[in-house]
Amino acid sequence: MKSQHIVPHLWFDTQAEEAVDFYTSVFPQSKTNVKTFLEDTPSGDTPSLSFTLMDYKFMAISAGPYFTLNPSISFMLLFNSASDEAASEKLESTWNRLMAGGTALMPLDSYPFSSKYGWVQDKYGVTWQLILSDPSGPEHVNVVPALMFVGKNHGKAEEAIEYYVSIFPDSEVGEIAQYPDDMPPHQKGTVMYGDFRLGQQWFSAMDSAGEHDFNFNEAVSLMVQCRDQQEIDYYWEELSAVPESEQCGWLKDRFGVSWQIYPTVMEEMMANGSREQINRVTEAFLKMKKFDIAALEEAYRG
Repeated sequence: MKSQHIVPHLWFDTQAEEAVDFYTSVFPQSKTNVKTFLEDTPSGDTPSLSFTLMDYKFMAISAGPYFTLNPSISFMLLFNSASDEAASEKLESTWNRLMAGGTALMPLDSYPFSSKYGWVQDKYGVTWQLILSDPSGPEHVNVVPALMFVGKNHGKAEEAIEYYVSIFPDSEVGEIAQYPDDMPPHQKGTVMYGDFRLGQQWFSAMDSAGEHDFNFNEAVSLMVQCRDQQEIDYYWEELSAVPESEQCGWLKDRFGVSWQIYPTVMEEMMANGSREQINRVTEAFLKMKKFDIAALEEAYRG
């Protein structure tokens, strides 16, 4: 995609490198971009990887058994038969690969909203929704992060959509479909499906009244890539709602979704720096809550 301001970040115990190798072998238009090792962190020596799946950028890290991946944030993979005659076959092939050691949360089947759809939690815990998209629909989207509002967040999906759209420039609310009154346990008027655009990226959200033993956590966070300190300050002020969660550029918003407010220059440092420069930058940012670009650049220069 042309411009990706927000990058999903996956936290693994020790399996980030193995998982990224697996994903880049499964998904079309996929590759590992950069692999960096962060030394002497609280989680030890930690691999950090940037990778692309279906032309959509992700990050991953192995940083210990502190957070468990769950379906509260999943990734919708859109296979468009209008632009690819083999879309249906590619969807099935991808599903079969992801199901190896995984679990079907919704089996691959025909549903009222799609002739072919399935929701799978793979062997590493990441959840994916594969959908054969409407041939008459938009062709510009391959991957859509999907937020599910459960437990204490149930009923807040529409509020969250409006909240995020109000923060990010050039954003809009898309479709909002509400539950009818004949779909228990779901409550009439809550969001059955909603989508929204933040910059050039589409996201989706839904409420679920079912019994779930999970909620948003740090295992999946959303990295906002910032050009300068002014952007960092803005997003930090707008999103951070849990002061005790502020650490190393991480924060939590009022719904418990984890974000990382991250300077693009730091990615360049980590990709191009010497071992000594990377270590100095790592030592510097481990002491920070909100990132200070000037201090990071000073550490990089030595």
